[in-house]
Amino acid sequence: MALMGEIRRRARHVVGPVIMAGVAVYFGYHAVEGDRGLIAWWHFTSQLKSAEATLDRVHGERKALDRRVALLGPDRLDLDLLDERAHVMLNFGRPDEVVILHPYEDEAPPSEKPE
Repeated sequence: MALMGEIRRRARHVVGPVIMAGVAVYFGYHAVEGDRGLIAWWHFTSQLKSAEATLDRVHGERKALDRRVALLGPDRLDLDLLDERAHVMLNFGRPDEVVILHPYEDEAPPSEKPE
């Protein structure tokens, strides 16, 4: 009986720190690995930077398209751009024009063989 009393007396001094250490480990783990932890924050900031880069690229493309559309507006019509768009859309050219075809960007250029 004396042994059990001694274990209970010492357990009172040990249980509190062990529980507090467990709680600290639990919150520490979730502060790093949880849904809103440091690693999730790091992934979110990298995705945010990627999305901002994409947004900047899309804004640039949008401004370029807006400039081209403005050239086709009724208040100031660019005849060269209108002529270019008509040729592309209608696939039509005048008899005095020379058409130069080039491969798409994703195709490799044709190999030239010496004759």
